[in-house]
Amino acid sequence: MNKPEFVALVAEKAGTSRKDADIAIDAVLSAIEDVLTVGDKLSLPKFGTFEVRHRAARKGHDVRTGEPTDIPACWVPVFRPNAQLKGKVNHNAAG
Repeated sequence: MNKPEFVALVAEKAGTSRKDADIAIDAVLSAIEDVLTVGDKLSLPKFGTFEVRHRAARKGHDVRTGEPTDIPACWVPVFRPNAQLKGKVNHNAAG
């Protein structure tokens, strides 16, 4: 699913126009970005948790040349779905 299809789905479920749904989606994504940028965690009941984790520096290799390379430490955004969302996804995927 791409963003226009998602906007249409949200607009249908919310009973609003596509324009209003697009504005709302952009606002939600921007707010999540703001929360993660300052290092906070966002927990949404019945959905999951967005957080930022530190990934340590490590050794890697260039896949084209095979030469070793250093991968620097960084912060990465992570989403952990809760049990209810996992159950729905697994139930729908199995059927």
